[in-house]
Amino acid sequence: MAKKWTAQEILDVARSFQPACVLTAGAVLDVFTPLHEQSKTAQALACELGADSRAMTILLDALAAMELLDKQGNLYSVPSDVGRLLSEKSPANILPMVRHMSNCLRHWSLLSQVVQKGGPAETGPSIRGVAADRADFIGAMQNVSEPVAAEVVDRLQPLKFRRVLDVGAGPGTWTIALLQAVPEARATLFDLPLVIPMARRRIAEAGLKGRVEFVGGDYYNDDLPDGVDLVWLGAVCHQNSRAQNRALFSRAYQSLDEGGAVIIRDIIMDASRTRPKAGALFAVNMLVNTEGGRTYTFDEYRQDLCEARFDEVVLVHQDESMSCLIRAEKNVNIKIAESAEGG
Repeated sequence: MAKKWTAQEILDVARSFQPACVLTAGAVLDVFTPLHEQSKTAQALACELGADSRAMTILLDALAAMELLDKQGNLYSVPSDVGRLLSEKSPANILPMVRHMSNCLRHWSLLSQVVQKGGPAETGPSIRGVAADRADFIGAMQNVSEPVAAEVVDRLQPLKFRRVLDVGAGPGTWTIALLQAVPEARATLFDLPLVIPMARRRIAEAGLKGRVEFVGGDYYNDDLPDGVDLVWLGAVCHQNSRAQNRALFSRAYQSLDEGGAVIIRDIIMDASRTRPKAGALFAVNMLVNTEGGRTYTFDEYRQDLCEARFDEVVLVHQDESMSCLIRAEKNVNIKIAESAEGG
């Protein structure tokens, strides 16, 4: 049965940006780190952060109303559970993702313009600057991937490969999970040159430096490193148009040894493109942030993989998250048959 909406419910949806703006502003300004260390007045914190005193007071009061801060008299502090998640000094913090959501929010606010003109939102960097925004994006990928990586990789067992190529690897979260699952294997980590230093640090921290080769490049324009028997495309396909994905799949095919495989991890939509709901909303995120990205159905992935000469395309796992898995093979027998027909 279709939902019966009330005026209040619709207005609640329309207002739902408000708490998101308050939270993300606090994260971008980094109010949580100093307030987790010591209670402060709004005036003292504004002075410390180079902000306006009146504006800081209003922001902190809103954060306290949302129970993200405690307020006693004129002093503000951070509850321990919030500090664990939003203080820079906590190893478990998710600040990169929250700050990345702030950048997404600015793009989403231009959605009507994007729909009218058909291109991504045009906004500048946040007050943190281009380099910090880039680091937040990479850190956000770490925030969302690390808690689920081992479980997702386990869904692929029995998993055997000699060398995996992790394309668009970001901080190396999936390289780490794959190498931990197959201790005898090695990896080639491929991403933009600006990202490679971040990945090196994470790989070194995981004690896997000796098993990983780092290659800087752009998968839109550069050939992928070859000599691998597994290509991992983790949450990169949604950034691309179908034409871009077909080109990427062709590059992956060329990089693979005979009998190798490609694995795609991403959201997979049903035929209506309305389920899962998270996937439909994520397609909007791609609309405002990319030239041609969106979320795709399994049939679309299968068609594009087959056009790139992959076969045995299998939906390994599907749920409502970005942890759906598709596997396709570079089948040596098919190539031999094609050669025989051509010869």
